Amino acid sequence: MAAFRDIEEVSQGLLSLLGANRAEAQQRRLLGRHEQVVERLLETQDGAEQQLREILTMEKEVAQSLLNAKEQVHQGGVELQQLEAGLQEAGEEDTHLKASLLYPFLLGELEELKEIEADLERQEKEVDEDTTVTIPSAVYVAQLYHQISKIEWDYECEPGMIKGIHHGPSVAQPIHLDNTQLSRKFVSDYLWSLVDTEW
Repeated sequence: MAAFRDIEEVSQGLLSLLGANRAEAQQRRLLGRHEQVVERLLETQDGAEQQLREILTMEKEVAQSLLNAKEQVHQGGVELQQLEAGLQEAGEEDTHLKASLLYPFLLGELEELKEIEADLERQEKEVDEDTTVTIPSAVYVAQLYHQISKIEWDYECEPGMIKGIHHGPSVAQPIHLDNTQLSRKFVSDYLWSLVDTEW
């Protein structure tokens, strides 16, 4: 260190002064300088010790903060694991609860749908049976009426009107009757009067 070199220089200077028997003023000056160097050395040593104590205190505080932060991280990790486990359990309970609540409802819905399906199949069979019996007979009756009466009906006329064309033995005759002004008996008699009685 520079302070020890200064002390050594001062000491050597003192020895050389004492050995050479120099003037008293020079001795005082060297002694004053020696005292300044010693004071400076002591001040430097005190400052260094104070800085060292402050550094050690700061290191302790930083180490304690680091330990506290590690402990908080560890506790946070443990709490996070506990929360995740709780969340997983809650999810499983929720799924189980939903399943237990929906299962009877879904079974009821399934039974109801099966009953509706069976009812629809039964109705479909009935309709199939009715149409296989009714449609051919209805077609046969309509064809029979047409061959006997020789009337071609206008099915697109307004409601309450009876329209069509009668294909008689010699000439085709249009039919235009207002059902709202004429009786059913009159309409029936008129239409039967158009039918040719000769076979």
